Amino acid sequence: MSNKEKFIEQIQAGFSFKGESILLGGAMFEGETIKDLKISLPLKMLNRHGLISGATGTGKTKTLQIIAEGLSSKSIPVLMMDIKGDLSGIAKPGTSNEKIKERSEKIGIEFTPRGFPVEFLTISDEGGVKMRATVSEFGPVLLGKMLELNDTQSGLLSVIFKYCDDNDLALLDLKDMKKILQFVTEEGKQLFEESYGKVSTSSIGIILRKIIELEQQGADKFFGEMSFEVEDLLRIDGNGFGVISMIRLIDIQSKPKLFSTFLLCLLVEIYNTFPEEGDLEQPKLIIFIDEAHLIFSEASDALLSQIETIIKLIRSKGVGIIFCTQNPTDIPDIVLSQLGLKIQHALRAFTAKDRKQIKLISENYPISEFYKTDELLTNLGTGEAAITVLTEKGNPSPLSATMLRAPESRMDILTPEEISEINNKSFLIKKYNEEIDRESAYEILTNKIEESRKVQTEETTQENTQTHSGKQKSTVEKVLSSTTARQVGRTVAREITRGILGVLGIGGSSRKKKSGWF
Repeated sequence: MSNKEKFIEQIQAGFSFKGESILLGGAMFEGETIKDLKISLPLKMLNRHGLISGATGTGKTKTLQIIAEGLSSKSIPVLMMDIKGDLSGIAKPGTSNEKIKERSEKIGIEFTPRGFPVEFLTISDEGGVKMRATVSEFGPVLLGKMLELNDTQSGLLSVIFKYCDDNDLALLDLKDMKKILQFVTEEGKQLFEESYGKVSTSSIGIILRKIIELEQQGADKFFGEMSFEVEDLLRIDGNGFGVISMIRLIDIQSKPKLFSTFLLCLLVEIYNTFPEEGDLEQPKLIIFIDEAHLIFSEASDALLSQIETIIKLIRSKGVGIIFCTQNPTDIPDIVLSQLGLKIQHALRAFTAKDRKQIKLISENYPISEFYKTDELLTNLGTGEAAITVLTEKGNPSPLSATMLRAPESRMDILTPEEISEINNKSFLIKKYNEEIDRESAYEILTNKIEESRKVQTEETTQENTQTHSGKQKSTVEKVLSSTTARQVGRTVAREITRGILGVLGIGGSSRKKKSGWF
């Protein structure tokens, strides 16, 4: 049997699946595509996560696109992080040309242009469905990690959240948070310290400054109402296609801390909300994270630890995560070890350091008798990749050089008019984009304290001349016992999954789930 025949036999055995799969392309041997020798991705194992990597211009984004298309066509919803702004074209049909026809002929398939259902989401000023979470829902643990607080500062933040819960003070946005920090060091300091202990003015000052820095990154647009419900990511359209929810993050590249913490917040909410599923025949949701280095390069050690933990746990909810980045070394080893799917586009070796790094990267792939993996990774052409998948038995498939099929959707961005057309038809925009700024901690502590100060001024003479058998209520006590304060507290569910001992609520008290984040 020739080497080519051995190769065909190995690939046919390694990429033959009983369940549903997504076609990626055709296998290549010695630089030539073998017609009808298909490379597919089994749906059953997609909750084991994956990686798409390669140098700039080698076709990573198009690979992401064809996998998202395949998932949508199998009625699997998709969530995509569009950081460069080059994924929106998936909403419209592509166009054929000679190169696409030639590629399709080599693989042994027909090219059929079509678009896919897309919903645009945003956490900034980009057009689309506004994704928000209140400060209370976000919780002290995540907020502390976002602000990179030390243990003392984080503990103080947790106590302040407890104080707000106990006194029915709703923390909805960052101005609420700033107001309560000012309050416990000024008007409310005495009452706070009587029940919750001494307040470190310097720690409060540090927390306040870091919140202001966060505001300058645009976080004020993210915190507020109404809260986004992650169940809205699981939609199927009228034709049975999974909806591709695309978070437009073009203006977030310079704010990696905000992006990484937002992502963790989203993953934790999905984990807390979705039921345990066990081993499904296909995933409930696949999340693509493009430019993944933005998450890991600037995230604090504490934040990285939480991201690593949630990635391990979230697959039990039927959710898979696929990272897309230039170099596998952008992903921490502990995360990389969790990824069953690996699609490696070409890497470029310009220096001795590059060659050494490629040698190390090649060792992450199954040993092949048909390729020298380090040489293969530098010789791949645009739209070609070295692929290994996790088989339905849970084993890595053989490594195969693959000519990837062309996306069926547009390989270009949508025009602003086309994006507006999609947004105008969105019922989620009607649901989430109305700005709500109801009475919360800021208004209560500002308005009611001012009212009580006026009352106290008028009563000062009388209070000084009368003898009281009991303790006179302070200004702060009057505020916190007011009907308005109690009413606001009742309208915001306090039973939120945000345990003091950890992001996932592990060790926290048992609380009912409310709509929205956490």
